[in-house]
Amino acid sequence: MPTFTVIWLLAGSVLCLMELFLPTAFVEFMMGISAFVVALLSYLGLGNVWLQVVIWLLFSSLLVVFSRRFLQPQRLKSKITDAVIGETLTEIPVGQTGRVLYEGNSWRARCDDDKLSVPPYQRVYVVRREGTTLIVMPENILHS
Repeated sequence: MPTFTVIWLLAGSVLCLMELFLPTAFVEFMMGISAFVVALLSYLGLGNVWLQVVIWLLFSSLLVVFSRRFLQPQRLKSKITDAVIGETLTEIPVGQTGRVLYEGNSWRARCDDDKLSVPPYQRVYVVRREGTTLIVMPENILHS
């Protein structure tokens, strides 16, 4: 077995074991898998060390990018289920954001209907949350 093959096998084993003890969201594991692939290529006759390193870097990068895409769960928009009543602190202009007092804190908010403006100090229902912005509807619209 060629010397570089053994080195790549050891590097792959160390990287995969490091993932067990120092979790890095599969980065080390993917680098270890790439080292195993390069060890196989080295065993099959790819003798240029610099080419092996370049292949390892490219394959590691591709595996990390694709593993992030397929292994991380999709972030869903938050569903607010507890308190749904808030009060506007500022006006929420048509299609823009304003401030809402919700659960004792001031939040950035916009109206769910892009054609509505919400005046200040009006009660609103919090429909959902998108990041740090609350999506609200005026209470009087929903009760009429």
